[in-house]
Amino acid sequence: ALKDATAVGTTTGLGDLVFISRSTASSSSSVNITSGIDSTYKEYIFIFNNIHPATDGTHFNFQATTNGSDFNVTTTSTTFEAYNNETSGSTSLYYDSNKDHAQDTGYINLVDNIGSDNDQSVSGFLHLFDPSNTTFVKHFLFTSQRLSSNDFSANDFTSGYFNTTTAITGLSFKYESGNIDSGTITMYGVS
Repeated sequence: ALKDATAVGTTTGLGDLVFISRSTASSSSSVNITSGIDSTYKEYIFIFNNIHPATDGTHFNFQATTNGSDFNVTTTSTTFEAYNNETSGSTSLYYDSNKDHAQDTGYINLVDNIGSDNDQSVSGFLHLFDPSNTTFVKHFLFTSQRLSSNDFSANDFTSGYFNTTTAITGLSFKYESGNIDSGTITMYGVS
């Protein structure tokens, strides 16, 4: 059962979602979550609701920290996506090598080309696995739905790992250019 009445699902048989925090962006340069990620849970889920950019056609990125302030953990990731134009004139399912990161310490591109019109934003889920483990690397999975600046509806899938055996203590989310105009990021632990 869910511990937060505002959530909309359950992981029956897989553990309970326990509400930890909710961050609301309002013309924010970034949303940094630097508390609540600890050894209490082996999995954390972040739910993104209508993360709307102030700048048209920008990319939504994230990075981790091991010390609470420096978001620069070495990361490898890969992405594929499915999309369809509003006019149904162009569809595809493809691997996007332009979003790959190989042992990169910069911010990791989760989704690109998000539109800033009022009907454009990104929503989705990020799973972070065993961030306090000091033996193994930390894996993540991201799935989202976005409406791009050129009116494509896209389902993006990004996965990868933080190549560190030091505990991950926080995450930072931001757009490549411009602010996060609005949206919420809700963090849950999986018990």
